[in-house]
Amino acid sequence: MKNYAVIVAGGSGSRMQASQPKQFLELDGKPILMHTLEAFANCQLDMHIILVLPANHIDTWQKLVNLLQFKTAHQITLGGATRFDSVQNGLNEIKGNGIVAIHDGARPLISSDVIHRTVNQAKKSGNGIAAVKVKDSIRQIKNGQSQAVDRNQFYSVQTPQTFDVDLIKKAFNQSQSNQFTDDASVIEAFGEKVNLVEGGYDNLKITTPEDLIIADSILKRRK
Repeated sequence: MKNYAVIVAGGSGSRMQASQPKQFLELDGKPILMHTLEAFANCQLDMHIILVLPANHIDTWQKLVNLLQFKTAHQITLGGATRFDSVQNGLNEIKGNGIVAIHDGARPLISSDVIHRTVNQAKKSGNGIAAVKVKDSIRQIKNGQSQAVDRNQFYSVQTPQTFDVDLIKKAFNQSQSNQFTDDASVIEAFGEKVNLVEGGYDNLKITTPEDLIIADSILKRRK
């Protein structure tokens, strides 16, 4: 069964307080997005990587690839108006069946172990969604008042979110909805049970300047 990775990289630099899209910011000597692609290329699953980029980011990416002589094989396809559209565009590039891991381009620290866990679960039951237990105490606002809730009942959902290709393509034929906060919510609306697997607390999504500092520290520790 062939393995695919759809890497969605349509973020901006707004919350990073940066003048360029966050996926192009430098982390340990190269753009964040290059770390992400390398993680999937090096996970020993022989993945065909499909990178989904907005049209106005493709030229920037190609220049970085040439400048840094980036050798990781990947296919580029255009993003859409929303993340839902972008993922759908990436899925449409897959012509056969198999397993597809859908991943945020701004999560460069994804480990091979987490990728393997989601792929194995998807092979067994149609989907495998990386998630970690919430560590902080959390409170819910109801009628203007906050109340404590049991954090043991809550998980932070990550990517990759990995699926049987045929199944997730059918799910993405649904009409787009505001309830679709991620790919797992799309498959759930299609009537499928969502299967969580152990993610990683170091699999952070780089969103703010502090995240970049933490990611750099994690990479240094891994070395």
